Amino acid sequence: MRSSSRVLLLSGLLAVIAGCAGTKPVVYQAEKFDSTDTFTRRFPVSSEVACEAVRRTLLSQGYVISAASNNQIDGRKSFQPQSDVHVQIAFRVVCATDAADGAMASVFVNALEDRYALKKTNNSASLGVGALGSLSLPFSSSDDSLVKVASETISSEKFYTRFFQLVERYLANEDSPTSETMEMPEKSFRTQAKSTTGD
Repeated sequence: MRSSSRVLLLSGLLAVIAGCAGTKPVVYQAEKFDSTDTFTRRFPVSSEVACEAVRRTLLSQGYVISAASNNQIDGRKSFQPQSDVHVQIAFRVVCATDAADGAMASVFVNALEDRYALKKTNNSASLGVGALGSLSLPFSSSDDSLVKVASETISSEKFYTRFFQLVERYLANEDSPTSETMEMPEKSFRTQAKSTTGD
């Protein structure tokens, strides 16, 4: 009786362990495809103008632009929240033309957060001692290296809302006549220089 009960208990434990090992979180169930407001916005400008506003938005926040074209911008920024933790956010923005006349564009943005941890690898020193071969010594040197421990797409609506709000500010600045205002001081300086020379 005891042996049979032990067998039943052992088989029950094995079944529970197998059930726990077989249960894995299904990530794709969170993908509902029911909203387009988080990662995209539409603007009444051309795709080139929209991507230029995106480029200036990322530059103004300290991002390094790794690739830029008329319809795509890639940028990265590094953070160090702790002494042994390194975080990098990578932006990829695509600007697509929506209207036939090019007066409407959709801006699609995706931000990826990569997290790295500092790992130390000990390298023990060895010394040759003739016929005895090599001998490992107690002292060692350590090499520090960053190892990626996590990678996740940022899905916070507030994060992307702040990004698009700053893009809108740069698009609003595009409508101001900056070229004329920039030329006026130069013209006045030349006029002043001529009058000074004539005197």
